[in-house]
Amino acid sequence: MNMRRIAAVARKEMTHILRDPRSLATGIAIPMVLIILFGYALTLDVDDVPFAVWDRSGTPRSRALVAAMDASQYLRLEGTAQSYAELELAIERGDVLAALVIARDGQLQLIVDGSDANTAAIAIGYIEAIVQQQRCGASSACKPSIELRPRVWFNPDMASRNYIVPGLLAVIMNVIAALLTSLTIAREWETGTMEQLISTPLRVPELIIGKLVPYWVIGMIDVVLAFLVGLLLFDVPFRGNLLLLFATTAVFLIGVLTFGMLISVVTKSQLLANQIAVLGTYLPAFLLSGFMYSIDNMPQPLQWLTYVLPARYLVTLLKGLFLKGTGLEVLWLEIVLLVAYTAIVMAVANVKLKKKLEA
Repeated sequence: MNMRRIAAVARKEMTHILRDPRSLATGIAIPMVLIILFGYALTLDVDDVPFAVWDRSGTPRSRALVAAMDASQYLRLEGTAQSYAELELAIERGDVLAALVIARDGQLQLIVDGSDANTAAIAIGYIEAIVQQQRCGASSACKPSIELRPRVWFNPDMASRNYIVPGLLAVIMNVIAALLTSLTIAREWETGTMEQLISTPLRVPELIIGKLVPYWVIGMIDVVLAFLVGLLLFDVPFRGNLLLLFATTAVFLIGVLTFGMLISVVTKSQLLANQIAVLGTYLPAFLLSGFMYSIDNMPQPLQWLTYVLPARYLVTLLKGLFLKGTGLEVLWLEIVLLVAYTAIVMAVANVKLKKKLEA
């Protein structure tokens, strides 16, 4: 390969990017906006659960229970009721998530809005823990003979942002990188400049690498900015090796950028390439990468499908580097598979583009 020809193609592509503000906005501004937006909006933490109470007993013990629930950082007393109809209306309106009925004999009934099963289950756990604590008090009669003291590693505060933000980096870069290069070759065909490139002594690998270089630089700038946003804005801990982080994301970007170019080569249409890039990267990365849902809980065919998604490997790598501080001795398999994916995609893109040029 001739480095001068690669540099010429890279310079041409960078000139086009600088002349088109939309390309720069897509490459730099949009990833930052998405990370900040999703980082704040997307949370799995369940706290400040609104609840209502119908206290039919009116005893000091019932009032102490309600006060203890309201004093909890996870619950918020939204109001009281005097009938089941009032509680039902409050739950239907969404004013409260749970309703506690205290009977005259002290029996408790808990009514929870189960439209969000995960949130409902967590709210039930909060209320049951407070009720159990109030019933036991200082008495040792209801205390178990074995005391369980759980210890949470890597994320002791159980803050969802600590594992959502690293996963967001992988998902967003997966989508943006494919979008950036999905228009490169298709644009050349639509504007009629592809014939000029064919007539030059430029070789296929030189064209691919030359077009990838500017977008790879933009992608690495995004990685640095996203890393700083995660640390400084969301206070996500980073315990791993910084060099390993940027090395793995660099390989990931090469693979995904080449995948976007492969889409452009096959479709030869900017509109179609853009649509395929979104559908082929966003939903698989969001749903099947292990970012939101555990891969082990998926049906077996979907688990096999995740092995062809580069976001799966990067999500595991980023969570390991950010939260666990793990290194090559643990993450080597994900790195090997990520390198293999990148090599395969580059080889396929080289073959497909060669066929197009020859045609």
